[in-house]
Amino acid sequence: MDLWKDVLNSPTKIVAPMVDASELAWRILSRRYGAELCYTPMLHSNIFARDPKYRKEALATSDEDKPLIVQFCGNDPSIILQSAKMCEDFCCAIDINLGCPQAIAKRGHYGAFLQDEWPLIENIVQTLSKNLKIPVTCKIRRFETIEKTVKYAQMLEKAGCSMLTVHGRTREMKGPLTGIADWSYVTAVRKAVNIPVVSNGNIQCIQDLHRCMEETGAVGVMTAEGNLYNPALFMGMNPPVWDPAEKYLDLVEQYPCPLSYVRGHLFKLFQHLLSLPENNQIRIRLGEANSLGLFSQIVEELKNKYLPFNQGLEVWPFTTEEGSQNLILPPWLCQSYVRRNVEDHKKKVEENSESEDISDPHKRQYQDADGNPISRKKMKKLRRISRRPEKHVVFEKSLFKCSNCVNPMGSKCNYQLCKKCCKDKCFLEEMDCPGHRILVKTRRNMAKYYAAKRIELNT
Repeated sequence: MDLWKDVLNSPTKIVAPMVDASELAWRILSRRYGAELCYTPMLHSNIFARDPKYRKEALATSDEDKPLIVQFCGNDPSIILQSAKMCEDFCCAIDINLGCPQAIAKRGHYGAFLQDEWPLIENIVQTLSKNLKIPVTCKIRRFETIEKTVKYAQMLEKAGCSMLTVHGRTREMKGPLTGIADWSYVTAVRKAVNIPVVSNGNIQCIQDLHRCMEETGAVGVMTAEGNLYNPALFMGMNPPVWDPAEKYLDLVEQYPCPLSYVRGHLFKLFQHLLSLPENNQIRIRLGEANSLGLFSQIVEELKNKYLPFNQGLEVWPFTTEEGSQNLILPPWLCQSYVRRNVEDHKKKVEENSESEDISDPHKRQYQDADGNPISRKKMKKLRRISRRPEKHVVFEKSLFKCSNCVNPMGSKCNYQLCKKCCKDKCFLEEMDCPGHRILVKTRRNMAKYYAAKRIELNT
């Protein structure tokens, strides 16, 4: 228990590693709202080892950002070790991601898609635990049976894992099929190993945290989505959404991060407000915003709009009738986002497959600027274009076809050709094309000049 007690100071309230979401600014905000331990986002060991820019951004931290655990994913023990060695002086432990269930993890062969390759996982954990000066921890998902999950945990402990986080869902339980995490697996693992066990899953409020620790006996509880929708969860508070939003934007000014991270955090904080039809235009503007100034304006606008309700100066026409959000708390307060029941989702999918005319009342309908219905994919594309209109202009030019073939023409080509056709033309007609950086004429003239010089020197 030395790692958990002596190094990490016995944390019970833990913020999970979240890709594009647990960056430095958000970690500090979470700590100010009661989090006792934070993880970096999942870092790709291969990219970390070879890309200095990625490394610099990933290792952004501060004195307030302690204790901190850095998480890596990968499938090559030597590369993970190489990456871990570069940051062992900046954190308290290295975590190995063995629980990511996303499609990108399947393509990259890491995360939960390594859990059937026990010799490889054992090699990774042993390699790191024997060669690092800081402890190694692991984050896993459960198997279908408790027996296999327990054997898996015991293997990791024997290999050198110093602390284990157990997510009570299988790798197939994700997205609309997420469902409820089974804490009995956490309990079984905790009883079977001699290292600290942290429970992950089903934490939507402070009462869930206390109930989880009581039922599982885990030393701490980790949350991801609960923290994103209500960063004050660990304090048992539900502040107005603009409070954490304003504090977060102030931290981003001090500790910059990609604007896509900021946009993602604000969408989650404002989830329930932006679901109201009256805020449809604000939701669209938030999707198009491309500066901290615009984000701040939106936060201020929502604050001014709902502060009178929060202060009791105006009465909120709140209803729990069917078709409403059916929230216990008013929508301007931070609160969890509860997914639809898995069985309800499957039933709805079956109904939609039987009749394409049946529309899902819970599914958000998207519209373009003219009010025409469009798909979610099309809406995301329009938002990207609105944020980077200058990039879209170049893209549109590339849609014109080459004069000689069916390939797209070069956007800067002097002759309206694709690169191959332009190269052939310049070669045959002895010309240059600065747009394609083809300098046939220039180089031939240089060759003639130096050939003449050589003849002149020889005579």
